[in-house]
Amino acid sequence: MTPRSFIWLFLGVLTALRLFYCSMVELSPDEAYYLQWSQHLAPSYFSKGPGVASTIWLSTHLFGVSEFGIRAFSPLLALGTSLLLAGLARRFFNEKTALWTVVLINCTPIFNAGGLVMTIDPLSIFFWTAALGTFWRALEKSPAFSRWWPLTGALIGAGFLAKYTNAMQLLSIVLLLAVTPKYRRELRGPGFAALLGVFALCTIPVLVWNAQHDWITLRHLGERGGLTDAPRFHPSEFFVYLGLHFGVYSPLIFGAMLVALVWSWKKARAHFRPRFLLAFTLPLFALYFTLALKQTGEPNWTAPAMVSLAILTAACWQELAAERKWVRPFAVLALGFGAVLSLMMANTDLLRVAGYPLSFDRDPSARLRGWRDAAEKVETLRKDYEAELGQPVFLIANHYGTASALAFYLRDKRREGPGHPPIYCPMSAAPGNQFYFWPRYDGTVRYADLARDLLPALEPAPRAALTAALAGLEVPGTPEQETLGRVRFLKELKEAAPHLGIDEQSSEEMGFSPFTGRTALYITDRVKEKKPASSLMREFGRWKMIAEFEITERGLPLRQFRVFACSDYRQPEL
Repeated sequence: MTPRSFIWLFLGVLTALRLFYCSMVELSPDEAYYLQWSQHLAPSYFSKGPGVASTIWLSTHLFGVSEFGIRAFSPLLALGTSLLLAGLARRFFNEKTALWTVVLINCTPIFNAGGLVMTIDPLSIFFWTAALGTFWRALEKSPAFSRWWPLTGALIGAGFLAKYTNAMQLLSIVLLLAVTPKYRRELRGPGFAALLGVFALCTIPVLVWNAQHDWITLRHLGERGGLTDAPRFHPSEFFVYLGLHFGVYSPLIFGAMLVALVWSWKKARAHFRPRFLLAFTLPLFALYFTLALKQTGEPNWTAPAMVSLAILTAACWQELAAERKWVRPFAVLALGFGAVLSLMMANTDLLRVAGYPLSFDRDPSARLRGWRDAAEKVETLRKDYEAELGQPVFLIANHYGTASALAFYLRDKRREGPGHPPIYCPMSAAPGNQFYFWPRYDGTVRYADLARDLLPALEPAPRAALTAALAGLEVPGTPEQETLGRVRFLKELKEAAPHLGIDEQSSEEMGFSPFTGRTALYITDRVKEKKPASSLMREFGRWKMIAEFEITERGLPLRQFRVFACSDYRQPEL
């Protein structure tokens, strides 16, 4: 079997397994959160661009709102990335390098995770890889202008809309062109200008949305990276971050990648191809490992760099294997160990079946477990408490991930109004997540809008009176006339909807909160939280804990919840 045939067979079987398995695992909180984004399409979002939301919107419209429907594109993106990598490795080196690059990347645990779940990383890595290929094509055509320049800009832009890290490819391109005399003139050429221009067009949705929302994403990213904190130097954080990479990349594979970095650094001085690949590896690693000297980041932040690093590692192995006998057995061992780790990561119950009692507080897959059972328990508690209270309640959860995961698995996704989420987050004065921008329980409904919604259900006489009063609101007049018109309208609305408790003499805002006086169930999975969030204690007149339950799997504790009944909601003063 030729290397190319093996690649197709290997990837075909692996993709089929991923497509099958991705429907067997519960959603993670992040996936459920992005699903809610897809149900509130926008040019951008609090922490990221519209890429993941648009992808899930398309996927769920094709395959339905289910675990498979949300994740269907993840295995396909992993397939596409692998094929693009094979093409790059083949073009840079040879067929054997292409084969080992594909096997290497698909034995890396972090890449396998992206092949199963739908987050921003599968999209980011796919577009990063595609942009590598088109930029190489652009340089092959240099000094002539070609379509590969603007296409590279479009691919970097598409990756940026999924994950802002992809903009780092622009820095890599500038550095590569600047240190390579043959291509240095391209920095002033029409190709590079076209690349930047197309990329800039792709950023417009994000820029416009942020301009309309006080540049909240910049502040969030600064806080996430520790840039807003006071200067500090913690070498231990650096080593923690390094250790995380050995874990998510597999220890032997990441160790080999570090060796390949040294090998390619020496090669890059005289050869352009390793220099090209190194240019798309080092800047990203340098950025995040420098930040790690201050505060440990997330290991997936460097994930796009593993694309070019995988090719370099495969090429390094090939060259060293011809000189040292131990390299080939080590490579096989590294790939085998990475594959086993990937399998264990996909199903950590294999360890428990084998007799190792891995606790869920040390199991990264715990985030993808127990939400269905928890949602069933919450639903039962809600039903019982509503029967006791004699009126419906609404739900609030302590964190956007908890709210989103529970909301996905609720059978009765009861929404309080158009655009409202099934479960709210506690509201704050400043944005903390995307829930801040959606309809909220602390918002108000305009009396005029409420009246228009009520009209079809009213009897002819009150409907005619309320219609006339509504029309009177739109007639301009003196302040006295407008006040009289408002009082008349509120009087008619009070008669049509006495349950709202409208006071036509004192109401000045022409709006009300439909949640006033109501009860909410507050659900938290923070075991140390003995009472509701402080904002809820200010907004509700009374509270009490009504339930505490634990979700277990295989006899081991997985997640604990507390449920509080918060009564007599009061609209917060502005």
